[in-house]
Amino acid sequence: MTQALDLEAYVGHLIRRAEQKHTALWSAQVSREVTSQQFAVLNALAASPGIDQRTLAAATSLDRSTVNIILRRLTDHAYVSQNRDPEDRRRTVLRLTAEGIRLIETLIPRAQSVNSELLQVLPAGDREAALRILRRLAGA
Repeated sequence: MTQALDLEAYVGHLIRRAEQKHTALWSAQVSREVTSQQFAVLNALAASPGIDQRTLAAATSLDRSTVNIILRRLTDHAYVSQNRDPEDRRRTVLRLTAEGIRLIETLIPRAQSVNSELLQVLPAGDREAALRILRRLAGA
């Protein structure tokens, strides 16, 4: 007889299930139009206006091609502006537009609420440890 994994002890399976829960909450409470990856890009631009695409990719832990697709979509919706750096014409400077700033300001409290709701399933004393473990896994 073939042996099977106990999926309740398999990290990848549990991370996928947690991501499914996050995605469902995100869609219901934050936005059906803006994905959590798009939010990460908007949030990084709010934190560091004027960065370039390479820096943005590093700040969001997304690959450059994914960031490029997301930026195209956000630019098409007039949430992000892209302008050549006058001091280095090879570099494109990224900034939130006024509409992008309004959008991120409405999304941040909702995203914080989803984050809190996900952490509520843990005892208060375990929440910081859970975040520390997830950061470590994400950086592995």
